[in-house]
Parts: sequence; structure tokens; C-alpha cells
Amino acid sequence: MRLLFVADARSPISRGWMRYFSGRGDEIFIASTFESDAADFPVKRMEFTPVAFSAIKKRSSAPSSASSRTLSLRTKIRQWIGPLTVPAAAFKLRRFIAEVKPDLVHAMRIPYEGMLTASALLGLTSHPPFLVSTWGNDFTLHAPSTPLMKRYTRKVLRSADGLHADAERDARLAGEWGLGADKPVLVAPGNGGVRAGVFYPPEELVKSPVVVNPRGVRPYVRNDSFFKAIPLVLAKRPDAKFICTGMRGEAQAMGWVKEFGIEASVELLPAFPHEKMGDVFRGAQIVASPSAHDGTPNTLIEAMACGCLPVAGDLESIREWITHGRNGLLFDANDPQAIADAILLGLEREDLRSEAAGLNVKMISARADYGTCMERAREWYDAVVSRFPLYSRLCPP
Repeated sequence: MRLLFVADARSPISRGWMRYFSGRGDEIFIASTFESDAADFPVKRMEFTPVAFSAIKKRSSAPSSASSRTLSLRTKIRQWIGPLTVPAAAFKLRRFIAEVKPDLVHAMRIPYEGMLTASALLGLTSHPPFLVSTWGNDFTLHAPSTPLMKRYTRKVLRSADGLHADAERDARLAGEWGLGADKPVLVAPGNGGVRAGVFYPPEELVKSPVVVNPRGVRPYVRNDSFFKAIPLVLAKRPDAKFICTGMRGEAQAMGWVKEFGIEASVELLPAFPHEKMGDVFRGAQIVASPSAHDGTPNTLIEAMACGCLPVAGDLESIREWITHGRNGLLFDANDPQAIADAILLGLEREDLRSEAAGLNVKMISARADYGTCMERAREWYDAVVSRFPLYSRLCPP
């Protein structure tokens, strides 16, 4: 097939998805909303299609690489003003679609890739099927934030011919936002699943009390609560160590470490390449995800595949993976004491860690294996394209 992805081409999640279909021999076209270096897989053509001020971001900047304060402010500005940039950007994407004539267009997020795609397709007399992915906070954080975000989210869901969600919760919410009940829905991890060759358990259970927070800096992750919880943990477990990836050089994180006097127990590390994160997880007893908005965090299920006990914010989407007290622990992400209590319980209960590790490895293999999930994605693509036979005849390669 000729597949056009409207995506942030810098994103490892988006690249992993596109790399799979490129490896199958499909022709890949990319309308990237951020400037990006060349991909490490065959791409027929990539166009830079900025929207919501994405042209301001430097090519070398990784997603979510700014400080947490800057990200929060940037998010609010984009929520209020970003939708106003969609019509002009849609004109450029519309021309790209008309030239490429893809069999399918897949927007890999609702704001602003899905908004851009829905608007672009409205101007075409005949257009390819339109699929959209929703990532963990599209409905819970972004959609209700401003009147224009509400309007454009509804526009996307009413226009979409199929939905990929990383949680059953979002499949349900999509219907409330306008997705037709007859539209094909795929529920699978946002990055396509867990790669068993990278994320697997250690030969022996970890003996050292190491806690890893792999969430980096994001406006919807309560790292403030997490760092406030660390001294509470150390008061009872002074031997505990905390590893925070994607936070080296982050001013707020360094400020919290100094403010709480926890320099000896906390290591702020850079963002690791995806293939290196398995080693990080295999060296920890606990993975912490202090998120207030989420779907299925890729790092959380990858850590679970490596035998880490998950302690995470108590959200509907997270409860699809974690049963409190059985294969993980849940907490109020706004409450440092609740986070500390969950971490302490996880560190003390070797039996819980051992039982959870066995349960989670089996569950991830059954529900989130990369090869299995991406084969389901291919079937989903085929099912959607088969509903548009007339377009296929009108627009041959």
C-alpha cells in the first residue's frame, strides 16, 4: 500500500510504527509536523507541514525536551491558539495528499495531526480513508481544554474512518466525541507493542532497592509529587536509590533534588535510546509512573515486561493493566505521601514483586507483543481500505 503518515517524524513511537510497514514493503510518505532528520528506513517522500507553531522547534530538539514549566506554558498556548493555525497548514497537506494519492492516511495523534488531516481532507472531492491514533491524554487533557479544541476534536472523530487507541477507555471516549459506532477500532499500545528481544526479565530478581522513573519531563506527569515523595521513602528506607531518565540538565528536577537534600540517592540520567531501556529496567525493582493523565504508557508496560513492579497513578486506563495489590500498586499522583507509601510497600514486599513479575511477563506477552499487535494493525488497515473500493479505482498508484 501507499501509506501517508501525518506525524511528528522525530518521535520514536511514530518511527517505530512507520518502520514496521516500511519493512513489509509498503510505500511510506510522511507529512511531518516537526522538522526531522532523515528516517532510518525507506521513505518515498517526507514533507515538513508545520502546525500549532511547530516550526519554532529546532530540528534537533526531541519531543518534550523543554523544562516542565516551559512545556506547561507551551501546552496552554497551543491549546488556545494552535487550532487557529490549522486551516493554513491544511492547505499544504491537501496538496501533498492530491500529489501522493495514498491508499490510506494515518494521523498519529488528534492534536494537531488529526485536526490538520481532517481539515485537509474536507477540501478534496475524493479522498483516501482517514485513520487517527489517540494517545493517552488526547481526550482527558487536550480535548476539553478550550472551545476550539473541543470543536476540532469532534471534527476529527466525525471525519475519521477508523481509530487506534492505546486504551479501551479511549475507544469508549471516542464514541462520546463523535466516532461512528460502525468505524473499525484497534486497541493496541501506542508504539505498536513491546519488543520481546529488548524487554525481558532478568535471570534473577533484583536485590537492590532501585526505583526508576522513566517518564521524563511532561506537563501531565506529577514529577513534583514524585520528588516530594523521595524524602518520605528515604526516612524509612535510606538505602533506596532513584533513577530518573530523561531528566539530566532539567532545571526543576535539579532544583527539587537540591531542595530536598536527596543528591546521594537520586541520579538524573539523559534520555536513553529505546533499545537501551531494557537494561535500565532490569536493574530496578520498581517502575514509577506518577501521571495524572495517561492512556497506556509505553515505558510502563516495557518495564513490566522486564519484571519491574509497577507503581502508577490510579487512572482508569492504568487499571486496564494493573490490579492494585496483585500485579502492581496504584496511588493518587497528586499526593506525595501516597506515592511514598506505594513505593515503600513495593520495596518491602518481595513476595508481591515476585508474583507480579510472573503475572506481568505473561500478560505483556499475551496482550502487548509487538509482532502480534502490528499484525493486528495491518489487518485493521486492510479492513479500512476495503471499505473504500471506489477511491482505490479512481486513484491508482
